[in-house]
Amino acid sequence: MVQHNLDEMPLAAVLDDARSFSLFAPKRLIWASPAEAVLPRGRASQEEDEDGAKGAAPTMLEEYAKDPPPGVTLVFDARRWDFEGEDKARMERLLKFFSAAVTVEFRRLDQQQARELALAAAAERGLKLGRREADLLVTACACDGLRIETEIEKLALYCGGRAATPADIAALVPDAEESTVFELVDALARRDRARALHLLDVLVRSGEYLPLALLFLEGVFRMALAAREQNLRSAQEVQGYFQRMGMPVWRARAEQIHAAASRFTAEQLAAGIEAIFEADSGLKSARPDDRLIMERFILRLTA
Repeated sequence: MVQHNLDEMPLAAVLDDARSFSLFAPKRLIWASPAEAVLPRGRASQEEDEDGAKGAAPTMLEEYAKDPPPGVTLVFDARRWDFEGEDKARMERLLKFFSAAVTVEFRRLDQQQARELALAAAAERGLKLGRREADLLVTACACDGLRIETEIEKLALYCGGRAATPADIAALVPDAEESTVFELVDALARRDRARALHLLDVLVRSGEYLPLALLFLEGVFRMALAAREQNLRSAQEVQGYFQRMGMPVWRARAEQIHAAASRFTAEQLAAGIEAIFEADSGLKSARPDDRLIMERFILRLTA
């Protein structure tokens, strides 16, 4: 297996490497990422769109696809943008650019889908997993389906027929206790900068997808702001209010929303939502370091 960084290596060089025969390996896997880096930028991007994406780079891909070398699998990994939301147009442009290649989509699970996957996987393996524990596991695994399946299998063996507890999840799932986004909310609410930066370090080391973490944060902040404006005084009132609005909220989520609404003022929640939006835009654009953007976000909210 050979890995290439497309931020540093041009597409032509990757294709040349794929065409080069190896004396020692009859089969080769070449992994090139991030695929988004090959898209033209600025004026070149506009000219490409006007010309129907018939620039030199797509032509190189088409020529390669017509006569690929035997025994070589070339993978372009694109995981910076999502299929929906503000990334949708950019993702469509990326798919158009790589139209000569076979596309395999791995859409991200939302929290509800990940929760259902966790409960179904637990039932399949005979593991007793409550909804609150499922929420904790899903958050710790950042809604990653593969990680959820792996951790469920570990929990099933560890618990041996009894119900899984939060303590079991904290003991088995890497950084589960520290890496929850809601602990980060608590640290930000207390303006505990050191704790917030420590949790960010845990998130980065565990490989959590930072835009997804921000998405969780935004959801908590927005619903907490609504709860504050409605003067909701308990988790039960929070749960009832959002259910009447057609937004199902399970008990654990309602408790997290109520805690955030209690610790932040309305002005702080509004400022937090604005800061989250700016950080999310920074993470999805060309940037030197995701961690640096998140650190600036934390410094702003704990100032």
